[in-house]
Amino acid sequence: MSLHAPALSATVKSPLDLIGKTPMVEVTKIDTGKCRLLLKLESQNPGGSIKDRIAVEMLDAAEKEGWLKEGGTIVEATAGNTGLALTLVGRARGYKVLLVIPDKMSKEKIQHL
Repeated sequence: MSLHAPALSATVKSPLDLIGKTPMVEVTKIDTGKCRLLLKLESQNPGGSIKDRIAVEMLDAAEKEGWLKEGGTIVEATAGNTGLALTLVGRARGYKVLLVIPDKMSKEKIQHL
């Protein structure tokens, strides 16, 4: 019996290069009838399952339109995942990020942000 490790994918220069390329695994060990069942491994994304793809699109558009320039600051009113994603992508691109949060947000959620 021989064991083969799965082929490694190409290396990337930034975690941002992995956004939108979530790996999927086909379930073959249980009866799925006529259906093909795929599991999307969101935990393998750089930011987990936060809204990272939308953050990339938002910042790409802002850069293209000239609204966001080198050394700029991203300001986002947020209560969760969009703010986290903008922070992940924005900081990786070298921007400052300022998150504005509701005053009634729990301490735990504030610490998470």
